[in-house]
Amino acid sequence: MPSQASKELETFANPNPGRDYTIRIRVPEFTCLCPKTGQPDFATLYLDYVPDRQCVELKSLKLYVWSFRNEGAFHEAVTNRILDDLVRATAPRFMRLTAEFGVRGGIYTNIIAEHRDPTWAPPVPVQLP
Repeated sequence: MPSQASKELETFANPNPGRDYTIRIRVPEFTCLCPKTGQPDFATLYLDYVPDRQCVELKSLKLYVWSFRNEGAFHEAVTNRILDDLVRATAPRFMRLTAEFGVRGGIYTNIIAEHRDPTWAPPVPVQLP
């Protein structure tokens, strides 16, 4: 039976919760519909996050992203909605979602939305000689 689109984001326990590390995910096939014209909008999503106790499970993320295919949404709204849903599911220390939308009417749109846990401080970068 083929998979179905789903708004449910599954998680799993972070295997290294005592360490800050970055998970980077690229989703090159995001689509939704323009709420004004009904035409498809295409984007590449870049998700960077520092997990706390939970990590997002990738198959559920794929099905979640797929669920937007037939929904009308402004770029700004859908990017922030996805970030909010991911933060709600994983409660990360830090999360950034960048959505690079393809050209529409000669204009490219990039939306960057971030979440930072107020108790988390990023590590100081190490400068090697």
